[in-house]
Amino acid sequence: MPDAAAAGSGGGRGPQSLEPVLAEAARETGASVTAVYLPAVDEPVLRLALLGGLPWEISRPWARVALTAASPVSDAVRERRLVWVGGAEEMARRYPRLALVVPYRFALAAAPITADGEVWGGVVFQWPASHPAQLSTREREAVTGLCDRLGLLLREAAADGRPMRAAGVPRVLPPLRARPAGAAEAQSAVDFAERLPGGCCALDVEGRITFATATAARLLGCAVPDLLGTKPWEALPWLDDPIAEDSYRAVLISREPAAFTTLRPPDQWLSFRLHPDASGISVYIAPTHAAHAQAPFTGPSRPHPTAAAAPGRAATLYHLMHLAATLTEAVGVRDVVDLVAEQLPAAFGARALALMTAEDGRLRIIGHRGYPAALVRRFDAAPLTSDTPAVHTLTTGVPGFFATFAELRRAYPPAVLQDGMAAWAFLPLITSGRPVGSLVLAYDRPRPFAQEERAVLTATAGLIAQALDRARLYDTQHRLVLDLQAVLLPHTLPGVPGLEVAARYLPATRGMDIGGDFYDLIRLDDATAAATIGDVEGHSVTAAALMGQVRTAVHANAGAPPAEVLARTNRLLTDLDPGLFTSCLYVRLDLSAHRACVATAGHPPPLLRHPDGRTEVLHVPPGLLLGIDPGASYTSTEIPLPPGSVLALYTDGMVEAPGIDIDDAVGALARELGRAGPGSMNTLADALVRHARRTTPRSDDIALLLIHPV
Repeated sequence: MPDAAAAGSGGGRGPQSLEPVLAEAARETGASVTAVYLPAVDEPVLRLALLGGLPWEISRPWARVALTAASPVSDAVRERRLVWVGGAEEMARRYPRLALVVPYRFALAAAPITADGEVWGGVVFQWPASHPAQLSTREREAVTGLCDRLGLLLREAAADGRPMRAAGVPRVLPPLRARPAGAAEAQSAVDFAERLPGGCCALDVEGRITFATATAARLLGCAVPDLLGTKPWEALPWLDDPIAEDSYRAVLISREPAAFTTLRPPDQWLSFRLHPDASGISVYIAPTHAAHAQAPFTGPSRPHPTAAAAPGRAATLYHLMHLAATLTEAVGVRDVVDLVAEQLPAAFGARALALMTAEDGRLRIIGHRGYPAALVRRFDAAPLTSDTPAVHTLTTGVPGFFATFAELRRAYPPAVLQDGMAAWAFLPLITSGRPVGSLVLAYDRPRPFAQEERAVLTATAGLIAQALDRARLYDTQHRLVLDLQAVLLPHTLPGVPGLEVAARYLPATRGMDIGGDFYDLIRLDDATAAATIGDVEGHSVTAAALMGQVRTAVHANAGAPPAEVLARTNRLLTDLDPGLFTSCLYVRLDLSAHRACVATAGHPPPLLRHPDGRTEVLHVPPGLLLGIDPGASYTSTEIPLPPGSVLALYTDGMVEAPGIDIDDAVGALARELGRAGPGSMNTLADALVRHARRTTPRSDDIALLLIHPV
């Protein structure tokens, strides 16, 4: 996939150029939420670039989606198909993690953004819970049309040298409104609301109060000016209860009305009815006489909770549930660090975060958010003998909470305020009973850290420590796997006079299993050489070991004709009986005669670019995979290989992807080879790999060998 997400400030085109197209698609389909995801640079993830219908705060946990994750948009992009989820039950069955974190009723479609066979990102559409169980033909056509238009825009931006890249925070589309209102009409609307028997207020999509009647203010016990611009659960301590904020989230996501009853101390029960649309939520407030006394109402009703919750509990639980779920899928240390840095500050209202681990007697900062780089460098690698709260938390396993700098200074007299913050939580990362690091959360205002918040913070740190411990083990094992694979592949290719070559190998994007892709160039004499490429079935240490044996067998028989080289190697593999099959292509290069002789055992066909730029797929007799039949025979095919031509050998990771016809993919790779133009083989190899990553989101290894007689 291309690096398509928001051009930065340097005059390039950004996601804002996609806004009109997305807004039009939302109107055509009636979708309540729309989103555009674009691929990140240098990592296999999708990043949220453009959002409509929801505030950024609610969507923050989904700002970064791994391509390998089980989610609608990653499945759509990876498999190049439209993904439809018709309701909550289907969501729970197919995407249980998403259903757990967002337990609301809605329908959803995700589709890949493509252009000319290349994937440029993905889109997500969400409809209210009242949507039929299936997409209509008109909706499906609108989604497809949007993807086509977005694909063209993204491709054009990349062709102009200004690829769109997702910023840290997505662009949020302005809410769609039924119609504008003039000043006189607005006053009439206020008069109308004031005449209603109960109280009325309006929330924007962010949850802030934008309008309140005098009756509503009286019922809430607060003046109208003090309510405007605030979130109810923040302005009214007695309403800072998960049920209020959760109801707001529920109606905003499902676009279904909802109701709940709660107690305004000391003894006034209030009923709240929420009615959403694209512009926000209308709230009707009325007094009631008992916790469960409500007027008849057709929407889902939520009873009063049995116990009060700590301030900010709903938002905190929302983010923590998502963090806990995503940490189970985090693979390496970088995954854990990125997830924690992105989600934890929002969950606890922190302004800055630092994640540290003990390495070689020092406290190393392995991830941070909100701190300037210069400050991070100053504190990085502090000796474990230092008298600092971060080191003390690590060495003792005891958390430290400091509501003000004065408290921190009393505990650590040498402390100097350097980060400009006002409160800190230093949390130990403990796994298997031993501290392995520290987590620091910093706040820009004094914070008392109530007992419940301290408990939640400490437990969260334990969850992070366990994920970090698993990730470090994975990284260690993965490095060993990659080292083994590097040993089995050639470190350098031999120099052959009259031949320019380039090779690339890219391991699969995820997983610890080692692949069996291989390539080699063998110098036979001053005028002849041999090239081979192959792929052992599966991803395992066994596959890698067999790959080494195949390379050795090919080397041992390299002087024979290509068909005989494959036949001998095949007999060796069937004698070994490894239970794995191998595709292999072998080429003998006659540089004096400017010809090549090719034989293949079930391997993707080589590509040949002629000196005039014309490119063709060489359809040589495929032959049987190695390791199946000891009596299998293979056929050699002679081809011209004049100076200025390019012969491209590759493994199936360059062309195979779910939902893509392999012949079409091979043809697309051949066209890319033809239009790449003159240049070094290294430049051409990089261009072909970029093409493969755009057109086939990688779940398999890639090997590529280019041969250019000069």
